Amino acid sequence: MARTESNMLALGTQAPSFSLLDTVSQEVVSLKELQSDKATLIMFICNHCPYVVHVHQGILDLANDYQSKGLNIIAISSNDVVNYPDDSPEKMKKLAEEKGFGFPYLYDETQEVAKAYDAACTPDFYLFDGEMKLQYRGQLDSSRPGNNIPVTGEDLRKALDAVLNQELVDPKQRPSLGCNIKWK
Repeated sequence: MARTESNMLALGTQAPSFSLLDTVSQEVVSLKELQSDKATLIMFICNHCPYVVHVHQGILDLANDYQSKGLNIIAISSNDVVNYPDDSPEKMKKLAEEKGFGFPYLYDETQEVAKAYDAACTPDFYLFDGEMKLQYRGQLDSSRPGNNIPVTGEDLRKALDAVLNQELVDPKQRPSLGCNIKWK
């Protein structure tokens, strides 16, 4: 497994806009349509990365716990599907349906969105406030495949609680760690 850390986009950065294919609905949707006036989580994930597979349930638990509180979640896969066919839109849709994603799973075919967010790895998490300013970027928690630390979502949950309560998010944040985005 190649281990790549997130690039840690500057806090306060305005979320770059985008329009991408939602692999489940087969419709092109925009950030403007999907964002929340309270908190929006954008995650760069993919189907095959063992780091992402490791946190699937943690992501689903987080969605179940926070979407009713005003959090909108957007998952994006930007991987090169020619060399990584497990990350194709068809297989993205299948995974989203099997896992019961209650959020859109978007395909970034050109990889322009990943570049705009300076995304580097999967998973890579970006939490924006109601004004779509970056408040948190980094790891879900300290769990990694094989390190025997349970997946709790602790780091991201603390940031979410702060954003939803309109409190300051601790600027001391740890980068995510995962597989590198598979660039074309």
